[in-house]
Amino acid sequence: MTRRRRSSGSSNISETERLLPSEEPRITDTSIDEPESRNPLSERRDSSISEEFTKQESYEKNPFLDPDVAEHWRRTYEESKYECRHLFDPNLTWSEEEEKRLIRLIDWNVCLWSCVMFLSLQVDRSNLGQAVSDTFLQDLGLNTNDFNWGNAIFRLSFILAELPSQFISKKIGPDRWIPTQITLWSIVAISQCALTGRWSFFVTRALLGALEGGFIPDIILWLSYFYTSTELPIRLSIFWTTLPATVTITSLLAFAIFHLSGVNGWAGWQWLFLIEGLFTLAIGITSYAMMPASAVQTKSFLRPNGWFKSSREVAIVVNRVLRDDPSKGDMNNRQPITLSQLWSAITDYHLWPLYIIGLVAFIPQTPPSIYITLILRSVGFSKFVTSLLTILPSLLYAFNLLLITYASEWLNNRSLVAIIQPMWALPFLIALRFWSGLIENAWGTFALVTVIVGGPNCHAIIVAWTSKNSNSVGARTVSSALYNMAVQAGDIIALFMYRDDDKPLYHRGNTELLMVNILVVFIFIGTKVYYTYENRRRDRIWNNMKEEEQKDYIRNSKAQGSKRLEFRFAS
Repeated sequence: MTRRRRSSGSSNISETERLLPSEEPRITDTSIDEPESRNPLSERRDSSISEEFTKQESYEKNPFLDPDVAEHWRRTYEESKYECRHLFDPNLTWSEEEEKRLIRLIDWNVCLWSCVMFLSLQVDRSNLGQAVSDTFLQDLGLNTNDFNWGNAIFRLSFILAELPSQFISKKIGPDRWIPTQITLWSIVAISQCALTGRWSFFVTRALLGALEGGFIPDIILWLSYFYTSTELPIRLSIFWTTLPATVTITSLLAFAIFHLSGVNGWAGWQWLFLIEGLFTLAIGITSYAMMPASAVQTKSFLRPNGWFKSSREVAIVVNRVLRDDPSKGDMNNRQPITLSQLWSAITDYHLWPLYIIGLVAFIPQTPPSIYITLILRSVGFSKFVTSLLTILPSLLYAFNLLLITYASEWLNNRSLVAIIQPMWALPFLIALRFWSGLIENAWGTFALVTVIVGGPNCHAIIVAWTSKNSNSVGARTVSSALYNMAVQAGDIIALFMYRDDDKPLYHRGNTELLMVNILVVFIFIGTKVYYTYENRRRDRIWNNMKEEEQKDYIRNSKAQGSKRLEFRFAS
């Protein structure tokens, strides 16, 4: 939360005028040349303004320097029984080097293991793409429409599980619930090696979706306990580079595992599900010991001494996060979401533009990314070559994801950087629809699909944007789930863009993708305009309030989250 304070420059000048001496000050050091027009009133006015700006800058870095703000949040943390409240210290100071060292420590313990857990998610929900490059569809008697329905069932189950998963996570803590999710879905993933037909395929898709739903918002909530709002997008971009890393790893694994085809009478895809499921099961069990509940609860049987060398280090980790966003302590990590909080978050229309972005922004790239293995097989590449070719778009995706996210933070702009994604995709989607060499030219088709699938992706930007604009733990928990539900709903829509009666060129589907992509451009522009307008409206109201009125609002207003008048939206 950023404090907004009215300038008190005019009152300072008035006081200065009363205290000015009746004669010019005496200059005793004649070696210093002064302008003849030197005016002490002007100098003191400049000094007063300079001090005011310095004070404003300090408040923005540490809002708790204002005693009223500090006391308001101290009461809030006590009432919520926030687990780190005993370390809240408005006057704690630390060096830049201390903070950098602790961030590196957190990156090693939090960000890295988050990526490992995300790897387990991606392996068990994306290895189906590798399986269909083998004889999976033929062995189970499935066609393209069955494949689409299986993916749609997975997405629908995923969506329906999002909010219930969030309720469980907030009640028992993400440090307990996330490892449980991974363990359970790994067991289901292993069972896929025994699939016999259409209905067993649909059942396992439903179970995987139900168990994996809510995982990503849970992880985002856990990451927000340790990172500031400016650090989170970069970590999320690293987090999502696990996606192409997973594709690379699973492509190489599939290349090797498919050579087991025929061993013990099993097809290659059966060995794939078994081996990769056992791998993710190991990650799930290990995660129980690797995930601490908070910065003050890092000890486990694998870490008997915890992460930190002293209580000072723990205090720095806690206070740096609170100063960036005081609302991160307005709930404790074992406090469930109430129905009123759920309803408040759902009806917070200020976040709806971000949900709309989540619904439509990724549709244009989704069908090519899902069908890339089938497309490459259809143009004549073998299953082994196809597995290797999918590595390149994954690496390109990772590079562009990091690049666009860093650019967003460096420029401190979300919407006008995120719009690069649909602008990049536009000419290639036009080519996908109208190029006469599609499918006939194997390497040209591969190149075209690669630049679409591997293009800039703004997902990490929007996730962090949603988290920042929520402005409370309860709202952040629900909004992350709602945003992810919107993304999954968009994926379901995208699944039916390519249909059996439209192949192999998918002219109708590619026309639809092109139209949606153009719509996305206008949605980003509209979102930028909306948040800019809302911030300026709040500025006018806030700056017209007297300082005592501002303090009274901070102490007594019942408004929460993004609805608070002193809060400003990132745009």
